Amino acid sequence: MEEVLVETRPVGRLAPSPTGALHLGNVRTFMIAWLSARSRGGRVIMRMEDLDHPKDRPGAAEGAVEDLRWLGFDWDEEYVQSRRKAFYRDALETLKSKGLVYPCVCSRRDVESAQSAPHAGEQLHYPGTCRGRFSSWAEALAFCGRPPCWRFRVEKGGRVGFEDVFAGRYEQNVAEKLGDFPLARDEGGAGYTLAAVVDDAAMGVTEVVRGDDLLAATPAQILVQRALGLPTPRYCHVPLVVGPDGRRLAKRHGDTRIARYRESGARPGAILGMLAASCGWAAPGEEVSLADLLPRFSLAAIPHSPFVAGTL
Repeated sequence: MEEVLVETRPVGRLAPSPTGALHLGNVRTFMIAWLSARSRGGRVIMRMEDLDHPKDRPGAAEGAVEDLRWLGFDWDEEYVQSRRKAFYRDALETLKSKGLVYPCVCSRRDVESAQSAPHAGEQLHYPGTCRGRFSSWAEALAFCGRPPCWRFRVEKGGRVGFEDVFAGRYEQNVAEKLGDFPLARDEGGAGYTLAAVVDDAAMGVTEVVRGDDLLAATPAQILVQRALGLPTPRYCHVPLVVGPDGRRLAKRHGDTRIARYRESGARPGAILGMLAASCGWAAPGEEVSLADLLPRFSLAAIPHSPFVAGTL
C-alpha cells in the first residue's frame, strides 16, 4: 500500500539547477508549482540543486534567483544542496546497512552495449553487471580510475504505481524497466536521486510539480523513499515547453533566457501573461502578475500537450 503524505497546508518547491540560465520552460513549470501551493495558502521552498558539479556554471545560481525575484516569485525557506551533504551521507549509510546499494564502474556506453534492443530516447536498463563485484567504493575506484556510481539494488517482481495529479495513474515495473538504477556519482551519496528524496522529506514538501520528462523516473524515487521509511509527496508532472520542432527548449530554438528578455526591456507581466495564456489562465497578449493568477489557477485548464514557445 502506498504511503502518501497529506497535509492541509501544502508545501511546494522550486528547484532550479545552476547548469544553465533560467528560460521560459523553467519559469512555466515554476509558475505552476508556485501557484499550486500559494493558491491554497501553502508554503514554497526554494532549493538550489547544485550537485551536478561538472555542468554547474559560475553565476547561474545567483542569476536564477535574480530572475525569479524579478518575475515576482517569493518563497518561505531557501536551501542549497551542496551544503547538505551530511544528510545524503547518512541516508546512504542507511541504504548500505540494508544491502540496497553497491558501487558500479559501468559507463553509459557499457550499459547501452548490454541492451537487448535499441532504446532510443528511453531510459536504459541496467543488467546488474557490478552486483557483488566490489567490496567497497575504494576498490571500485581503484579498478576503473574514475569515480564509480552508487546503484540501488532493485528486487524482481512487483510494480510501483502512483496517482499523478495531472498525468493520472502511472505504473512501472522498475526491475524490468530500469534494473538497478544510479543514485549518485559521489562517495558520500550527493547525487540527484538520493538528494531529492532526502530533501523533500526533510523540508516537509507535500507536492512536487515538475516537467513530465521526469514522470518515468518517479517510481525509482518512490522505491528509495520506501527503503528509507520516508513519505511519498503528491506528484504533478506537467507538459514541457518545446520549440517549433517539438523538442524541448534549447539553444537551437533561439534565446529564451529570462535574462535576455530583461535586457531587451520586456516586462515581467508580458512574460507571465504569455505563459499563463498557455495554461488557459489569461487572454493572449494580457499582462498579469502572479498575484493576478492566484484566483485563476486551475490544473484542469492546462492543455495536456506541450506548449510551443512563441515570441513576446
